[in-house]
Amino acid sequence: MEKRLLETGEIVSTHGIHGEVKILPWADAPDFLLQFETLYLNGKPYEVEASRVHKTCVLVKLRGIDTPEKAMGFRGQTVSVDREGLTLPEGSVFIADLIGCRVLDDTGTEIGKIKDVLTMPSSDVYVIQGEKSYMIPAVREFVREINVAKGFVKVHLIEGMATDEN
Repeated sequence: MEKRLLETGEIVSTHGIHGEVKILPWADAPDFLLQFETLYLNGKPYEVEASRVHKTCVLVKLRGIDTPEKAMGFRGQTVSVDREGLTLPEGSVFIADLIGCRVLDDTGTEIGKIKDVLTMPSSDVYVIQGEKSYMIPAVREFVREINVAKGFVKVHLIEGMATDEN
């Protein structure tokens, strides 16, 4: 199920004396956020006057936020972007679109729904909740098909993927 606004990070602090906010991005690379002219905080749009990468974060100057005190009021807020006009590389999907998708095994039987996606060094891991809980690496060997439009992911299960198996 696609949402118009995608959560893409969190404001973790302020920066400098001109009201910049420091965003910890929830993307593969912080420069992903540099392409947006508008960011959304609690659904309200804010025009981006300037942005730049700073280590693993992004520093952003939002129109109308001109002091550290005003910027501090946004600390802890989730930053969203409008998906309109965004394109992903072939075969990629937004994690937000996977959450809640039905998960089907090789026989087409529903085993649960994606509850979370863990970002690990070697690959993402899908956390599935159903009658049993599963942790499935998001690699071609185990993920056979992703169809966000129809709301399902097909997987190949092997012994040990169910978290209650010994």
